Amino acid sequence: MKKKLLFFATILIIIITITSSCKKSVTGRTDNAPALNPANEDVNAGSWKTVLLKRPDTFAVAAPAATNSTGYVAELNEIKGYQKNLSSEDLSAIKYWSAGGVLRWNEMMRELVEKYNLAPYQNADGTYPIPSSANPFAYPLFPFANPPYAARAFAYISAAQYDALVACWYYKNLYNRPRPYQVDSLIQANVPKTTLASYPSEEAVLAGVTAEMMKLLFPDEIANIQQKLEEQELATIESGSATRSDINAGEALGRQVAQAFTARARTDKAGASVGTPAIWQNFVTTTEARNETPWYSLETPARPPMLPLFGNVTPFLFDSATVVALRPGPPPSTSSSDMKQEVQAAYDQIKNPTREQIRIVQYWADGIGTYTPPGHWNAIAAEDFILQNYSEVRWARNFALLNMALMDAGIVCWNTKYYYFNPRPTQINANIKTLTGIPNFPSYVSGHSSFSEAASTILGYLLPSNASKYEAMSQEAAKSRFISGIHTQNDCNVGLQVGKSVGNYAVARAQADGAD
Repeated sequence: MKKKLLFFATILIIIITITSSCKKSVTGRTDNAPALNPANEDVNAGSWKTVLLKRPDTFAVAAPAATNSTGYVAELNEIKGYQKNLSSEDLSAIKYWSAGGVLRWNEMMRELVEKYNLAPYQNADGTYPIPSSANPFAYPLFPFANPPYAARAFAYISAAQYDALVACWYYKNLYNRPRPYQVDSLIQANVPKTTLASYPSEEAVLAGVTAEMMKLLFPDEIANIQQKLEEQELATIESGSATRSDINAGEALGRQVAQAFTARARTDKAGASVGTPAIWQNFVTTTEARNETPWYSLETPARPPMLPLFGNVTPFLFDSATVVALRPGPPPSTSSSDMKQEVQAAYDQIKNPTREQIRIVQYWADGIGTYTPPGHWNAIAAEDFILQNYSEVRWARNFALLNMALMDAGIVCWNTKYYYFNPRPTQINANIKTLTGIPNFPSYVSGHSSFSEAASTILGYLLPSNASKYEAMSQEAAKSRFISGIHTQNDCNVGLQVGKSVGNYAVARAQADGAD
């Protein structure tokens, strides 16, 4: 009787913890973030190494009109007209966006990933529909923002933002147009003043590049995305930091950069990563031919594997041959004593979870209905970046490095998972009752471990004073997968190694991009 009571008490704790942890704060904790007031405005960022653009002037930006021209004077009058009648709502919008467009758009990305991270329900015949970008408004809505999809989405957004802002800084230095409040003393600066030129507007560059990318990644959200773009641009004009022509030039530049990235995205093989039933079956056949037990879905009815060909997607930090080179050696044979010991250790671990272990599991669960492990690390980074007084372009550079590392770690991890097609501990030993949901893809290596160590490695380089904190978090994230019963210890250990290798590529890029 006591054992039953203990069991039900444990389940109750798990349910309560899940309820309180599934909805991690996305925007609430940064609503009061201070306005950008960088200690270093990175005036030379126009010479930093870009990700995709060959040159910062790949897309031409025409010279602005003179500040004494009739058209420009009319634009100054537009600002004064707005500022004469600012409402409390207008002032709130100015304050909100003054914290930085990179931060605010990243928060919105986390919200969208959370919203769309919902696995489709099965059809009446037991099959599962698959979200389609060709028909995004039909059920299930496109996309299913699972961890690999989320990692790729964050990477494309961040890398595009970075390239766009490098180009923006290049043209700022080229044309050196002063801010409206520097030209006309009657215009109030409702944000911290800057010595950076106003043309093209960095805020509009961010709005343009992000909105264009989001149209591809979250097509159901186009109206909401456009509303946010207009809100940011209006707040920028009302703040006194940019004129209408600054905004128009910035948005146009941002959208052009985004088109270069969307062209890459359409050819990076992600569209084929779902695979086909024949491909899914071939994983089983190939594994059995090696005399190994293949992974299978533990859902009822069985769900198709999650993005089995994501390991073929084109990475950002290295080439596809390097993906294969970074793939670790095999796990213990499913029939070996080593594997039996690994699974037994997972079973022994799960039998009597402590309250602290349950906390760790649920803090790092990042499952369905959350912003996924990549989103979790974006939230961690954002909180710490706020304290650093970065310029907008450095915010973008650091998020690009983080998210390219997360995406590429996901590619190597998924390549490994489906190369070995290794079963979960719960498949080998049905007595293992997990503390969280069982992911619908093979076990070796741990995805969360790979994501977390890649993030820890690049964040530790960017913020060396926090390196030990990030490493401890990465180790805890990996531990959470073992103590939850969904991975063996070996899955987690080798996943950490994969993440470290990928993270080192991000560090090498950071050391060579001219920003340090």
